Amino acid sequence: MQTVRTAPLIGLIAEVALLAALAHTVGLSVTGWSVGILCALTTNVILTRALARSRASAFGPANWVTLARSTFVAGIAALIAEALVQAASAAAIVTLTVVALVLDSVDGRVARRTASATAVGARFDMEVDAFLILVLSAYVAQSFGAWVLTIGAARYTLVAAGWLLPWLRESPPPRYWYKFVAALEGIVLTVVIADMLPGPGNVALLTLALVLLGGSFGHEVRWLWQNCRIQPRRLARPRRIVLVTAEARAAVGVCE
Repeated sequence: MQTVRTAPLIGLIAEVALLAALAHTVGLSVTGWSVGILCALTTNVILTRALARSRASAFGPANWVTLARSTFVAGIAALIAEALVQAASAAAIVTLTVVALVLDSVDGRVARRTASATAVGARFDMEVDAFLILVLSAYVAQSFGAWVLTIGAARYTLVAAGWLLPWLRESPPPRYWYKFVAALEGIVLTVVIADMLPGPGNVALLTLALVLLGGSFGHEVRWLWQNCRIQPRRLARPRRIVLVTAEARAAVGVCE
């Protein structure tokens, strides 16, 4: 239990060490430091609350991998924030992103092999993925236009829509395709930042990434909608007629 309580704090300390290393090598202004520390503090608070709500008794090895990845992602956010006020090292951004993407391919395997997969760990992994894609798309949008932000904003748009449509808050069954597309978005954005292709090639790659992401989210929303439509049937019990009013449907989050 002590490890569960101290893990987020260890992540915060690791973030400060990473930012200090970046400041010494490529340079960080107050802006970079502020964004990096803010990301680390936010992760610390959210993760601590999630672990407390789940009453977790251990911080599994897969969670340590994800925590390390979130540390690198906060460092990437610091560098990208730096790029908004002065020249930043694209090589450093690419390097940290590659490390984060490699760790992303590791944590799932670690969770399966150690039987340490948890709902909190899965959500933690997903949110780190989403934030990485958001900050990378913000950096790429400076060169290719605001439309690239659609890639990073997709996940958060769905979350915001869930405030108005409760059925969007449900979780669809896990599919390898969702994870594959999320990883592909990070890879594509990294390739573009590394400037490995000519301009038209980068635009084509970003367009393909956006189309695949739209298809992935479209499939998820369709499943949620179809699942929502059958909810009223689940409210009925054998040998008993149940009248479900609009108010009752809204109370349980059933869509119209």
